[in-house]
Amino acid sequence: MSPADGHLPNGHLIERMPAVRGRLTADASLAPVTWFRVGGPAEVMFRPADADDLADFLAALPAEVPVTVIGVASNLLVRDGGVPGVTIRLGRGFTDITAAGTGDGMTLTAGAAALDLNVAMVARDAGIAGLEFLSGIPGTIGGALRMNGGAYGRELADVLVSATAVTRDGRRLEFSHAGMGFTYRHSAAPEDCIFTGAVLRGEPGNPLEIARRMAEISDKRADSQPVRSRTGGSTFKNPEGHKAWELIDRAGCRGLSIGDAQVSEKHCNFLINNGTATAAQLEALGEEVRRRVFETSGVMLDWEIKRIGVPAAEGAAQ
Repeated sequence: MSPADGHLPNGHLIERMPAVRGRLTADASLAPVTWFRVGGPAEVMFRPADADDLADFLAALPAEVPVTVIGVASNLLVRDGGVPGVTIRLGRGFTDITAAGTGDGMTLTAGAAALDLNVAMVARDAGIAGLEFLSGIPGTIGGALRMNGGAYGRELADVLVSATAVTRDGRRLEFSHAGMGFTYRHSAAPEDCIFTGAVLRGEPGNPLEIARRMAEISDKRADSQPVRSRTGGSTFKNPEGHKAWELIDRAGCRGLSIGDAQVSEKHCNFLINNGTATAAQLEALGEEVRRRVFETSGVMLDWEIKRIGVPAAEGAAQ
């Protein structure tokens, strides 16, 4: 890979990194942080201290260096060759959650690294209803912003007031609800934006009733999804007029496997690493599912899991 691609000869990219208050790590292992537990390393990992640190870093980072953002990697497949350039993972400086307001003006402000479950719990304790669905999304607010995350009949578009972000060149932006351009599992915000936080709107509610609804969601997840497996959440988006899992089931893919990569028997829109699966095997299994579904139904499934990085052969050649 050439310097123009962001990967310098002899692996010296980290020597070109701007000064930061956060943490920079060369050749940072990513597999342990992903839910699939697979994938190669990040050429450089950056954990910014706060939004100012992030903005200053991006403003000073050479424009040719690629930037990738990850959260808790619950819906992410990192390819075996790793991720060239800089991988940014927001941490403690982006996890604050604050509830405010009364009546119809009840809002909750959350950092992009705040877990969706934690946001739902703070809303519950503050008597803010309408955010219970977040407890069923195993990710962060940043990820929910990027893909209009949703579960159990609601999505982020239903509750978002505004979002803040930093661009690739270090500019700070604020998006209104309309500016996010939400559609099903998608935001129209520029791809180079790194979300740093959001303001969400709820309504007055009884904390006990909110807790009851959250418990129902937790029970439904445990009953219907392989939550105790090495998985990555819903693999494919639901095509219009269809449910992905039904198309996969009709195509005879329930339990289908390649090595230790398997289509879940419990919920066939989930892929599972049963032990020593590689990212390549998981991705190949997903592509085989897409092929069989198209062959039997004429519907081409779109990946919901985000796939990043390069295959092992490319990574080894760097």
